[in-house]
Amino acid sequence: MEISNFIKQYIKNPKTVGAIAPSSEKLAYKMVEDINFFNASCIVEYGPGTGIFTEKILNKKKDETIFIAIEYNPDFYKILKDKFKGETNFILINDSAENLKEYLTKYNIDKVDYIVSGLPFASLPDAMSKKILSITKEILKDKGEFITFQYTLFKMKLFKMYFNKIKRKKVLLNLPPTYVLMCKNLNQNTK
Repeated sequence: MEISNFIKQYIKNPKTVGAIAPSSEKLAYKMVEDINFFNASCIVEYGPGTGIFTEKILNKKKDETIFIAIEYNPDFYKILKDKFKGETNFILINDSAENLKEYLTKYNIDKVDYIVSGLPFASLPDAMSKKILSITKEILKDKGEFITFQYTLFKMKLFKMYFNKIKRKKVLLNLPPTYVLMCKNLNQNTK
């Protein structure tokens, strides 16, 4: 069911979906393994798709931690809304990550501890990628972390424009194999 949804959405929206299959359990584990769930007060997820990372975060976060997931695709949004209804401190938004600051203001959130991203930066328009990364850098706490995965390292130069410390892990057990990038916003003046 999830694979057929992904294929259908990829065919309809290849620039915003970016994958023909949902992420593997191994990738989901790698995406959340470095999050300090005990100390996190706010976690954001860009592009949760059908919710494999979302589920891992919801299972590990503290009840009082605010978790915001922002999904652009209306079909995926509906799946997520049904799948995770009734979750504590979980805010699901059907919009672009470009507009996240509006929602942080609405919910009186100043800064974010972690941003987990499933966005396909390799296929997003360059201006959109830059806007999302600029907002990401701005809203992360000083020791906050942006965690994303990419199928190639094609966009590393772009990520380095916003983050000066990037660790990467290769995940072979995913279709296709991918890289998890853990990006730190250590220098507020880096652009």
